[in-house]
Amino acid sequence: MNFLGHLFLSGEDPLVITGNFMADAVKGRDLSRFAPGIEQGIRLHRRIDSFTDAQRPSHPGREQLRGHAGRYTPVVMDLFMDHLLAQGWSSWHTEPLDAFTRRMYDLLLAHQRHLPDRTRHMLGYMVAGDWLGSYATLDGIGDALRGMSMRVPGGERMAGAERILESYRPDFEREFDAFLPAIINHLRSEA
Repeated sequence: MNFLGHLFLSGEDPLVITGNFMADAVKGRDLSRFAPGIEQGIRLHRRIDSFTDAQRPSHPGREQLRGHAGRYTPVVMDLFMDHLLAQGWSSWHTEPLDAFTRRMYDLLLAHQRHLPDRTRHMLGYMVAGDWLGSYATLDGIGDALRGMSMRVPGGERMAGAERILESYRPDFEREFDAFLPAIINHLRSEA
C-alpha cells in the first residue's frame, strides 16, 4: 500500500496517522525518541508493509508487471493498490474521498513539526499536486510512476506500468478485493 492505503488503515488518532505517514523515513528499531502515538503509527506502518510483502499472488497481470518493472514491482503494486482503493473508495469508507484527502492534508500539515525534513518537504508537493486524490485516475498513477521513475536508479522501468494495470484490471481487482479485507482483519487481530 502507498500513502492513501496507509492513511486509510491508520484509524483516527492524529499522531498515529502522522507516524504511519512518516514511517518510511524513520530508520531503526528504537523508536523511544517519538511520542507514543507517533511510535504506534510507525509500528503500524511496518506491520502493514510486512503483511503486504508477504502477499505475493500469481496471476497474468503480476507476471507482466514483473517483466516490466523488475525489482520495482512491489513499489508499483503499492501504487496500483492505492488506485484500486481510490476507485472503489465508497465501498470501503463512508467519508467521500475528496473530504478524506483534504482532512488528511490538513492533519499532516498541522502535525508537520513531527515529520523528518525530507517527508515535510515532500508533503508540500503532495498537497499542492493532490497526490492522494490523483490516485483515483489511471493518468494520476501514470504521473506518480513517472515522477518516481526519475528519482531512483533504474527507475525508468516503472514508467508506463499503468498500462499493465489497465490491461489486466480484473486480475488486479480480484487480488485487491481479497487483500484489503485480509489486511483489515489482520490489523484488528493484532490490536
